[in-house]
Amino acid sequence: MATLIEPVVAAPPPEPTRFANRELSWLDFNGRVLALAEDLDRPLLERVRFLAIFSSNLDEFFQIRVAGLKEQLSVGLTMPTSPDGLTPREALDAISERVRELKTRQHQIWAKSVRPRLEANGVHILDWSELSASDKQHLRRKYEERVHPILTPLSVDPAHPFPYISNLSLNLAVVVRDLETDVRRFARVKVPPNIARFQRLPGGDRFIPLEQVIAANLDTLFPGMEIEAVHPFRVTRDADLEIEIDEADDLLAAIQSILRQRERSPEAVRLEVHRSMPKPVRSLLEEELKLEPVDVYVTKSMLGFSSLFELVKLDRPDLLYPSWSGTTQARLQPPANGREDIFAVLRDGDVLVQHPYDAFSTSVSMLIEQAARDPNVLAIKQTLYRTSATDSPIMRALARAAEAGKQTVALIELTARFDEETNIEWARVLEEAGVHVVYGVVGLKTHAKCMLVVRDDGDGIRRYCHVGTGNYHAGTAELYEDIGLLTADPEITADVSDLFNYLTGYSHQTEYRRILVAPVTMRDRLTELIRDQADAEDGRIVMKMNSLVDPGMIDELYAASQAGTQIDLIVRGICCLRPGVPGLSEGIRVRSIVGRYLEHSRIYRFGSDDRMRVFIGSADLMPRNLDHRVECITEIVDEGLKDRLDEILRVNLEDDVLAWSLGPDGWSKVRTRDGVESQLVFRRLAEGRALG
Repeated sequence: MATLIEPVVAAPPPEPTRFANRELSWLDFNGRVLALAEDLDRPLLERVRFLAIFSSNLDEFFQIRVAGLKEQLSVGLTMPTSPDGLTPREALDAISERVRELKTRQHQIWAKSVRPRLEANGVHILDWSELSASDKQHLRRKYEERVHPILTPLSVDPAHPFPYISNLSLNLAVVVRDLETDVRRFARVKVPPNIARFQRLPGGDRFIPLEQVIAANLDTLFPGMEIEAVHPFRVTRDADLEIEIDEADDLLAAIQSILRQRERSPEAVRLEVHRSMPKPVRSLLEEELKLEPVDVYVTKSMLGFSSLFELVKLDRPDLLYPSWSGTTQARLQPPANGREDIFAVLRDGDVLVQHPYDAFSTSVSMLIEQAARDPNVLAIKQTLYRTSATDSPIMRALARAAEAGKQTVALIELTARFDEETNIEWARVLEEAGVHVVYGVVGLKTHAKCMLVVRDDGDGIRRYCHVGTGNYHAGTAELYEDIGLLTADPEITADVSDLFNYLTGYSHQTEYRRILVAPVTMRDRLTELIRDQADAEDGRIVMKMNSLVDPGMIDELYAASQAGTQIDLIVRGICCLRPGVPGLSEGIRVRSIVGRYLEHSRIYRFGSDDRMRVFIGSADLMPRNLDHRVECITEIVDEGLKDRLDEILRVNLEDDVLAWSLGPDGWSKVRTRDGVESQLVFRRLAEGRALG
């Protein structure tokens, strides 16, 4: 949708100084994740977790971002396609170089630090050559019983074409020699993904990778042949398959078709091999997968570090963060002689929650669960982008509400990447329970996080709502830092009601009272708020978000900085803005907080302390959020809650334990002086709120 406000263009210096490359900035973020695995002060299995997170992040990066750049190359794009001025080829080359540096760091962390410390703590990841004869016999029996029956060796010869290698699969490239004809053949054996990667050995926490067990027993798959060589490899494919929503007669069927296409994606984008693989075998894989040498990543470590999540599940609390569950604010705690009444609480005033410090189960989940069983509740409406794959209290509550005869609407975003299948299954479950399931606005993803409850309070119909920054997912609410507003404010609830009418019906709503909605009003209103600070004598902007990419918003911030506005940005992930550049951004400071919890909230503050306006919501400052998704940001009007949000921003800016700082030339770790760790501070503050 076209903007109503004429965009500004920041003053020199020219490209490419004004913008950092989005993909390289994301790799910088994943490097900060890797730094957590390097941190000797963190519990050992938490360091293992961060190694796994780093690899999982990188897998998705190649499936989506690298795949997109390769698609640009395939259609002949040779000019710059992003504001930083890099061509697709230049971006891919820079990515390849940076990824190799990061993978080398990962190997060193694992081989020289984490693995030796695991062994010192009784957790052993062994190689086949280290096993005793009894261990090998044990694994042979286990292999014959549980592994061998499901393996399928696929040979490559004139009668057998090169097999399809599935996305993110771990495989063995096997070279065999026919003892009768002396002819050598190539075969591929897929390591089963439905069997634990790390096979337990008798006698404590001792494990061996499954691929080594298979490699040691290949004689059972190739009887009468000599096994000359075995080399592990892993393939990543393009998973960014877009659907033309406007042309889809049946959205559900179209998404299911896309899922099938993803399972058989034709385009490989990365090949990972162990350094033991000889050049001829590597060249064969490159040729058959249609990859270039730059797409091949050679490692001295095991492949597929994301499997390390299995080790994190070990019953070793001594090697993990101390368990901690969120607290319940005093206002939300039930009276000693009765049941909680969240509606009465909200009639008395708004509630702000910060997960995981404020428990999801006794705040957001409590609102929907109480609404589902309350006979005075008439209707419930909710957006669902991502939720729990199996047991979801939110989904159960919606189903109960519909079965009880309440008007229940669930807007499920079927195109939430990598959650499509889960969302399809939940859509079916809810429809069977009588929930009105809708899929949003044609051509736009619905990323807004909001819930509306309509209740007969006796003195009239009243609306209650939740607007948040995170998904309605009980699991991630324990891992992601998010903000949510619970309110009965007539203006905000009326706005959210209008938003649902826009999402579920035919509406051209363009005016809202207290919320900003993308792609309708958000870009223009944020632009106005930034420009207001540029015009003020004591202009002040503080923003906390996941990613800052949008060139128009960045230019507005540059212009505000040049006008004298003091700007602090807390950007967890991608940041394409360059702070501290003379003549451009001297008044802008950027930092990133990376720690135990994933910083996920978006908070936007404008104005000095006495004229402060604060907003929270689902949108980052990215083109997709502002122009191609339905997003919702709400203004916080309660003075006490505004002060609390300002406190959250202030603590983030004071952090000198988890914080990184971005300068004109890149990221650096903030030096620890006062020992302020924001996530521990928020925990203590939540414990104080629970006491009242």
